[in-house]
Amino acid sequence: MVPSFLTMRRLRRALIVVGILAIVGYLGAIIWLVTHETTIIFAGGMPLGNLRPAMPFEQVTSPADDRGPHHLFWLMRAPTGSDAKPWVIFLHGNGANVATRLNILHYEALRDLGLNVIAPEYRGFGGLDGVPTETGVNRDARASYDYLREPLHVDPRRIIIYGWSLGSAVAVDLASHVDEAAVVLEGAPASFVAIGERRYPYFPIRFLIRNPFESIRKIGKVGSPLLFLHSLQDEVIPIEEGRRLFNAAKEPKQFVEVTGGHVYASEKDYRFYPAIRSFLQAQRLLP
Repeated sequence: MVPSFLTMRRLRRALIVVGILAIVGYLGAIIWLVTHETTIIFAGGMPLGNLRPAMPFEQVTSPADDRGPHHLFWLMRAPTGSDAKPWVIFLHGNGANVATRLNILHYEALRDLGLNVIAPEYRGFGGLDGVPTETGVNRDARASYDYLREPLHVDPRRIIIYGWSLGSAVAVDLASHVDEAAVVLEGAPASFVAIGERRYPYFPIRFLIRNPFESIRKIGKVGSPLLFLHSLQDEVIPIEEGRRLFNAAKEPKQFVEVTGGHVYASEKDYRFYPAIRSFLQAQRLLP
C-alpha cells in the first residue's frame, strides 16, 4: 500500500518535532554542564568539620592579595628539629578540605617521615568565602608558598610541592612558576579537558570548560625532580592520564605504580610512603 500524502505529512511533522526536542534536550544538557561546572569540578561546599591533626598544629589566616577571601593555612611542624627540616606544601583534591580524614592521614605520615607540612585551604572550601576557580585556587596555593618564603624565610631548596588529584594540577601550576626542591604528584590528571571528554563524550567539552587545568601544557616548565604515584585501579583519574603527564615531564622523574585506587592508595599500599622517602632521600631532602 502506498502511503497517502496525509500520512507522509504527519510523519514529516513528527520527525521535525522529534528533531526539535532532541536539539532542545542537547542544548539543555550543555547549559546544565556549563552552569554546574563549579560543582562538578570542585565540589567544595563541605564544612571544615572537627578532625584535626596531632599536635603540634597551628592554624594561620592572612589577607588575600587579590581582593578574594582571606587565606587559611594549617601548619604542622615536625616534632623535633623543625627549623632545619624541609617543608611540604600539601594541596588536596576536590570534594574534600584540609580537615578531611585522608588529608590528615597524609599530613601525619609526611610528618612521620621528618617533614614540616603546610596545607592551604582553597576559597569556597572548608567554610571559606568565595567561589573556587582555577585561577583562584592557584592563587591560594601560591599564597602558601609565599608564606613559607616570607615571613618564615624558608629556602626554596627546602620546599617540596605535593598535589593529590585536583591538587596535583594546582601543584603543577605552582611548580611551573616558583623554585622548589621537588614535586610529588598523586593520582595526577594530564588535563581536566581530557577527563571531561571521557565522561561526557557527546559534548564539546574543550569549548565549554572554564577551568581546564591542563597540567600537560605546564609540566615542561617544572625544573625540579618529580615523583608520580598512581594506582592501576584508579577509576577517577585513569592511570593512562598519569602516564601521559609523566611522559611530558622533564627528567629527572620517577613513576611508581601503586594499588588502592584513587582514594585509598596512601592508606592501603605499604609501599606508598617508603617510595616517597626513597625519592626525597635521593634528592638529599631526608637523611
